[in-house]
Amino acid sequence: MNLLLQTSQSDLQAQIAITGSKSETNRLLLLQALFPNITLANTSNSDDSEVMQKALKGNDEIVDIHHAGTAMRFLTAYFAVNEGREVVLTGSPRMKERPIKVLVEALQQLGAQISYENQEGYPPIRIKGQKITNNKVSIPANVSSQYISALLLVAPKLQNGIELTLVGEITSIPYIKMTLALLNEIGVDTNFEGNTITVKPLTTDPKSQTLTVESDWSSASYFFSLAALSNEASISLSSYKETSLQGDSALVEIYSKMGVETRFEENKVTLVKKPNFNFESVNFDLNNTPDIAQTIVVTCLGLGIGCHLTGLHTLKIKETDRLEALQIELTKLGANISVTNDSLTLVASEEINNNVKIATYNDHRMAMAFAPLALKVPIIIENAEVVSKSYPDFWKDLENLDFQISEI
Repeated sequence: MNLLLQTSQSDLQAQIAITGSKSETNRLLLLQALFPNITLANTSNSDDSEVMQKALKGNDEIVDIHHAGTAMRFLTAYFAVNEGREVVLTGSPRMKERPIKVLVEALQQLGAQISYENQEGYPPIRIKGQKITNNKVSIPANVSSQYISALLLVAPKLQNGIELTLVGEITSIPYIKMTLALLNEIGVDTNFEGNTITVKPLTTDPKSQTLTVESDWSSASYFFSLAALSNEASISLSSYKETSLQGDSALVEIYSKMGVETRFEENKVTLVKKPNFNFESVNFDLNNTPDIAQTIVVTCLGLGIGCHLTGLHTLKIKETDRLEALQIELTKLGANISVTNDSLTLVASEEINNNVKIATYNDHRMAMAFAPLALKVPIIIENAEVVSKSYPDFWKDLENLDFQISEI
């Protein structure tokens, strides 16, 4: 499904409800599988979370998680400690190209039985769940934080918990802290000091409780972009907390330097375009928040300002190589952009080519990050249905902002 996006609207007014964070939901779904007396509210309606839920509730020997990278990492750890269960964990062709070796080796250090079905270091993997008593493990600190979170989430079920040493400079600390905070919320004792994380075993089931998932800040990022690119905006989003566990809440500070004021009221945020804002080139280290890089660079193109983004090394192993994909698609639009293995530089430009077809590479964030440019020029998003991975209602919510969206 290819969509043509255009709008004559430059004054954006809307109230939009965004479902729960995919990151929080998937962590809590795993904890709920380990401790069934936990009840969840406001969970994400994303494909990734539905795939995760189906895998946790199913009894199939072959578990196919399609494009869901978070599910692949979390379920690898979950099935490794699920005594008596044997599964083959697999996914889409792209998933079979995404590395899993670092996590597998860490679990093997603990005593897990995991083997590769085809190419070493990549899915599909065969997992034979068993009781794990070892508790000391080390893992490179600059890998995807999902590897680290996967180990931490199953730690309360290990006989001796876990003592995890992170070797080197740590990536995406907010996501690690989110995992630990959710563990604390159900009564698990954790400690994160220096490069060592300790999680104690939970010897008795946590008390029965309902945990409400905060709405997804990554999904909110596209509305920050829309507000920045508008002439005027007052976009209210729910449900959000000023003291969020999600690293992508850094959007508030980042977009304050790109002309957007964020106002917190009760359980919502309102994004307001700052009048007469003086736009200048920006530099951001996104080591802790790489998932919003696509949104930021597209916003800068739309504003006609340059940017230099660093801390992006994990983008090469996402749904696609996001750095390469950004370079290709932004160049189509007329941008002067260069990338390295961990950075991106955009030169300020006032011209944007119109009616360009943006390839999405089976990557939901490519589709959504480029959509706000319709405020500047008509744009075509190819394979637009990929947004269902994290935000199924995205196109409907854009229509609430008076975007004209037509299938071509």
